[in-house]
Amino acid sequence: MLKRHHILRRFLGIMLVALGFAACYTNPETGRRSLALLSPQEEAALGLQAFTEIKKDTPISTDAEQNAQTQRVGQRVSSVVQLPEAQWEFVVFKKDDTPNAFCLPGGKVGIYTGILPITQNDNGVAVVMGHEVAHAVARHGGERMSEQLLIALGGVGLAVALREKPQETQALAMVAYGVTTTVGRVLPHSRRQELEADYVGVKFMARAGYDPRGAVDFWRRFKAYNDEQGGRVPEFLSTHPLDNRRIRELEKRMPEAMEIYRRSSG
Repeated sequence: MLKRHHILRRFLGIMLVALGFAACYTNPETGRRSLALLSPQEEAALGLQAFTEIKKDTPISTDAEQNAQTQRVGQRVSSVVQLPEAQWEFVVFKKDDTPNAFCLPGGKVGIYTGILPITQNDNGVAVVMGHEVAHAVARHGGERMSEQLLIALGGVGLAVALREKPQETQALAMVAYGVTTTVGRVLPHSRRQELEADYVGVKFMARAGYDPRGAVDFWRRFKAYNDEQGGRVPEFLSTHPLDNRRIRELEKRMPEAMEIYRRSSG
């Protein structure tokens, strides 16, 4: 008769395989298939809960012009995408001078006031909005949650497999597992998601009638800001690609985006 931990280890292995085939989502803009262990409705509910907490804890801008611009551009960009479960919401947060923006599942988009000097105008805001809306359409947030679940299950399986080893061996193995999954999987995958959102984002802004060439200009300004600040970590330790790489990839995609822009403007 199998020992209990052998049964548990086998069960975890079966679960990992089963989860890998349980549910997939295909990005309608790129055709890339991704793991989706949560339903769109579950993702949206989690996104709404998190966004509600952020709005409680983070000051919201009362600047009428900033809010009007964000709503104007956000609604225009989101109107060209198909995401039935989304309840779009665009909020400008006052959080020091951090030039950042984010999107939570279900269409909850936040922009920090610190990024507005870099966006400069509606077209620059459309670059940011296109990128964040692309995250929502690709369900990147749900994909990250699904990935973390699989990694956690893998960690449980490793702990079970090593349960009879010395404590030091177990500790070293778990640290190695954490570093390997982070540097070898989580961070590279995050960078691929960012590049995918850049690509799909310029398509969205072009469909909405914004000039996609503004994306390259925006990232050049963002690079200048980062260069001035200094202290950037190497790309392999970062969740985001380096600015130069983003600019190169966008330049490659620009003929396709410009064709969409010409059609939408004609």
